[in-house]
Amino acid sequence: MIRIKPELFRVLEAGNKDVVKLALQQAIELEHSTIPPYLYALYSLIPGKNDSIAEIIESVVVEEMLHMTLVSNILNALGGSPQIDLPDFIPNYPGPLPGSVESQLVVGLAPFSIDLVHDVFMTIEEPENPIQFPVLLEATEPLTIGQFYREIQQKIIGLGDDAFSKKPRNQIGPEIMDESIVVTNVATACQAIDMIVEQGEGTSTSPLEEVGGGYAHYYRYAEIYHGKQLIPNPEAGPDTPTDQQYLYGGAPVPFDQTGVYAAPTNPKAATYPEGSASRIACDTFNYTYTSLLKVLHAMFNGQSELFNTALGLMMSLKQQAKDMMAGTNTGGTSTGPSFEYQPLNP
Repeated sequence: MIRIKPELFRVLEAGNKDVVKLALQQAIELEHSTIPPYLYALYSLIPGKNDSIAEIIESVVVEEMLHMTLVSNILNALGGSPQIDLPDFIPNYPGPLPGSVESQLVVGLAPFSIDLVHDVFMTIEEPENPIQFPVLLEATEPLTIGQFYREIQQKIIGLGDDAFSKKPRNQIGPEIMDESIVVTNVATACQAIDMIVEQGEGTSTSPLEEVGGGYAHYYRYAEIYHGKQLIPNPEAGPDTPTDQQYLYGGAPVPFDQTGVYAAPTNPKAATYPEGSASRIACDTFNYTYTSLLKVLHAMFNGQSELFNTALGLMMSLKQQAKDMMAGTNTGGTSTGPSFEYQPLNP
């Protein structure tokens, strides 16, 4: 379980707009920080193998991008400006997650494994009180990411509608990104935060998101770990305890170890020899990645017309990473992207 530093909660007690905006910026950084590790594992899966696993990870990544958008919408509606195009916006992998996160968890860039899903991904997404559903066989109260968002939500309620811009300000709406919410007041800000928390953690009594009805991220990753889809317990009745209403007993979610590239763990551009095909590919990937952050920065700060440009860069990143992992553009050497800040075209 990821724990948020208590000091951050104490700062939020002030409840003024500047403190809330600072917390929202940290939330943007935290949401982004999970994407490179998830993508690294995703791109390490050989196409045509482990497709069920790839589909689950990709669905989570898409929603993490949505969460970045929703938090940016809230920050913009409160008169702030998301800061994305900065060298220190990118975490140093391996290391702790940013945004004032306190945890023993070290998050790195590693090829897919079941242990990675259980020990890292499920830990990142773990709710305050995860529901431990059965698997069909053949101290101090933690301050979680969800609680962090709920504290921000309470402070926004305290600020009231007068804290928001009179007209929609720098918003990314559903006509641009599916499921996005235009934030203009307390009610819509709360709606956005509810979606972020429930997509990540579910509710306290269900693994389902109230919006959309899909399983929360924690339970999707648990399907990979247990090797079976989570399904309603066919024997459950109205009085069945919450932790017996579902079970991991659906269709298999198989893992084929031969379907993972032999990519390195926690690579850096400097790991690869200067002038080598791997170094050129890594530098090029990092330049494209940094260019994407620049476009997202502009997009979240009023230039919503750049959404298609961002999509194009995302597709380019995906292809570059797949080629690097497969060794098709690196002389047969499986090469991992390092997700580092590279503002100059190599």
